[in-house]
Amino acid sequence: MSKTEYWLNGPIENIPPLLQPVAHALLQSRDEIKEALNGFSEKLIWQKPGGSASVAFHVQHIPGVIDRLFTYAKGEELNQHQLEYLSMEGKERENIKMETLISRLDVQVDKAIEQLRYTNESLLLEHRGVGRKKTPSNVIGLLFHAAEHVQRHTGQLLVTAKVLSR
Repeated sequence: MSKTEYWLNGPIENIPPLLQPVAHALLQSRDEIKEALNGFSEKLIWQKPGGSASVAFHVQHIPGVIDRLFTYAKGEELNQHQLEYLSMEGKERENIKMETLISRLDVQVDKAIEQLRYTNESLLLEHRGVGRKKTPSNVIGLLFHAAEHVQRHTGQLLVTAKVLSR
């Protein structure tokens, strides 16, 4: 990637200082995914080299993770649509196209950046329960976990796409 990474370009406008790393990670991942999958064969999106997760799974999972963790960060429960989306992640369906997956990724990253803009830093340590068990976390923990989880899956996706493209 010839472009300077987001974290080296300074602050993103209207994002609270403590949340800049979250925004940088999400935007960097989106750019790297789009670049890696530009021209990627539609025939390969469900392939699982060596039993690894498919490219399609990662591009489905990343926006789902962002949506779910950012929902918990707002102090909300997951709705039925989110639960259904979760249950479908990684299930091969011929009607799913890369263009649709990338579009969903774009929308979800944009929504996350917008939510970060309106996240008050004074609330970052506020308790948040995660999932049905209400596992304890806080706002900043959920937002940072979303960023690192997205980065982890981005790395896996990039390797899988490179292996499949050979």
